[in-house]
Amino acid sequence: MSWRLDVENVAGIRRGSATLEPGLNAVRASNWQGKSSFLAAIATALGTASPLTEGATEGRVSLSTDERECAVELTRDGGRVRTTGEPYLSDEADRVCADLFAFLGEENEIRRAVREGDDLEPLLTRPLDFEDIDANIAEARRERDRVDEALSEAEDAADRLPTLVSRVSELEAEVEELEAKRAASADAAGGDETREALSDARAERSRVQSRIDRLESTAERVREQLESSREELDGLDVEDDEELARELDAAKRELHRQERDIELLRGVYDANRRVVAEDRTELLTDVTHAIVDDELACWVCGAETDASSVTERLDELAERIERRTTAAEASRERVEELTERVETREKRRRRERELRTEVRELRERRSDLERRLDDARERDAELAERIDDLRERIESDVGQVTDIESDLKYAKARLDDAKSELESVETKAETLESLRSQRQSLTEEITRLRRRKQEVKKETQDAFDASIRDIVPLFETGFESARLTSEFELVVARDGREASLDALSEGEVELLGLATALAGYEAFDVGERVPVMLVDRLGGIADENLGRLTDYLSGRATYLVMTAYPEHSAVEGRDIDPSDWSVVSDSAAAKGAE
Repeated sequence: MSWRLDVENVAGIRRGSATLEPGLNAVRASNWQGKSSFLAAIATALGTASPLTEGATEGRVSLSTDERECAVELTRDGGRVRTTGEPYLSDEADRVCADLFAFLGEENEIRRAVREGDDLEPLLTRPLDFEDIDANIAEARRERDRVDEALSEAEDAADRLPTLVSRVSELEAEVEELEAKRAASADAAGGDETREALSDARAERSRVQSRIDRLESTAERVREQLESSREELDGLDVEDDEELARELDAAKRELHRQERDIELLRGVYDANRRVVAEDRTELLTDVTHAIVDDELACWVCGAETDASSVTERLDELAERIERRTTAAEASRERVEELTERVETREKRRRRERELRTEVRELRERRSDLERRLDDARERDAELAERIDDLRERIESDVGQVTDIESDLKYAKARLDDAKSELESVETKAETLESLRSQRQSLTEEITRLRRRKQEVKKETQDAFDASIRDIVPLFETGFESARLTSEFELVVARDGREASLDALSEGEVELLGLATALAGYEAFDVGERVPVMLVDRLGGIADENLGRLTDYLSGRATYLVMTAYPEHSAVEGRDIDPSDWSVVSDSAAAKGAE
C-alpha cells in the first residue's frame, strides 16, 4: 500500500524522494524547504499540474505503487511546459475532480472563490461538463425516435399476422386443389407465350393489390394517429408563463423572508436561553438573589423583573418561533406546489412541441402514402385491362388444362408472395417486446439525465450542510450556521442574522472553503476516483484547530498529505522530513555565500 515518489526539477524541489503510507502524512519543515512543492509533485504525478522548476529545461516525477508504476516528464518548450508520460489519473473527469475537491492547497479554485466571494456554481458543477448531459439526451431521443418507428412497424406486423397466416393456409389449399385438377386432365398441354404473359400479369396484379392493401392499412393507421395527436394538441392547457413565474418568485421571496426571520429569532432565543439555562444572567445585568425568586434588571430595556418572568418571555418567544416555523412550512409547501406547476407547465410545453412535430411528420407521411396509393391503383387498373385483353386472346383456343395451368401458376405466385410476406411480418412481430423494452429503457435514461444535474446540486448542498454541522461545534466558529442556496450562494448566519463573509476571521473563511470543496468531494464520490487528498497553506487556522481538522479529514482518502511547520504539534501522523532533498533555496543560499 506504500507510494514511492521520486522528484526531479518540480516546483521548488531539485531532487528528492519520499514514501507515502496510508493515513496522515505530514510534510514537516520550515519555509522554503519544499513542503508545498512536494504536494505539487504529487499533483503532477496524478496529472493535474506541471510546475517545472524555474530555469530548468526538464523535470520528472515517478510514482511507484503496489499495483503499477507511472511517470510524468516535463519539458520546457518556448514559453510553455509540455507534459508527456502516463499520469496516475488517466481520465480527464477524474483529474478535474481531484484538482477541485481533493487537492486543497491555497490556490484551490473553490477555496479561492470562497475567499474572494466569486460564483461557486461553475466550479461545483464542472465535472458534469464531462458527462455531456445535453448531448446524451439528444442522442437518446434520436435513438428513441428510431425505436418508435421500428415499434410502429412491429405493432402493424403483429396486427396483420393472423390475417396472413389464414391467407397462406387458403392459398396452400387452392394450390393443392389445382394440382389435383391438372393431374386428372390427361390432355394437359404446355403453355405458350400468351399464357405465360397472362400468368405473369395476374401474379403482378396480386402483388400490386397486396401492396394497395398494406398502403391502405398504413394510411388508415397514420390518419388515426394524426387525429389522436390533433385531439391531444387541442386539449393541452398550458398555464400563463409570466403569471405563474410571478407567483413562484413572490412565494420564494416570502419564504426567504420568513426563514431569515426565524433564523434571527432563533439566534436571539438560543443566546438568551443559554444565559438563563446556565444561570449566567449576572454576565448581562445585576442580579439580587431573593428567597422566592432572583430579581434582576432586564438587560434589553432595563426594567425590573425576575428570572421567572424572563423564562416566561423566552417561552413566549419559542412559541412565536414555532408559529413562524409553521407559517414558513406552509410557504415552503406553496413554493413546492408552484414549482411542481412550473415543471408541469414545462412538460406540457415540451409535449406541445413534440405533438406539433409529430402532426407535421404525420401529415407528410400521409401525403406520401396517398401518392403511393394513387400510383399503385393506377398500376392495378393497367394490369386489370391487360389481363382482360390477354384472356380474350387465349379464350378462343385454350382448353381446360390451359386454364388450370394458368390458375395454378397464378396461385403458386400468390402463395410464394404470401409466404415471403408472412416470414417478413413474423420477423418484425418477434421484435415487438424487445423494442418496447428498449423504448422504456431509453425513456428512463432520458429522465435520469434530466434529473442528474439537480441531483448533484442537491447532493452537494446536503454534503455541505453535513460538513457545517460537524465543523461548527468542532471548531467553535463565530457563526452559528452556514448553507449553500439552490443557486450555490454561500449564506452565513452570525449572532442570529445573515452575515457577510468579510465579517468572518481568516480561519473561519478557510474552514468554509474547505467545507465547500468537501461537499463536492462527497457529491461526486471523489474518494472512489482519487486515493489521495492534499491540504496546504492553512496559516489562518490556529494550531489547536489544525489537530481537529486533521481528525476531521482522516479517513476520507487512503492517503492524506498535509504540510506543517515544526511547531504544529497538533498535526500528528507519519512525518516526511525534506532535509535530504535538494531544493531551490539551497542554490540561492550557496550563491549568497559566494
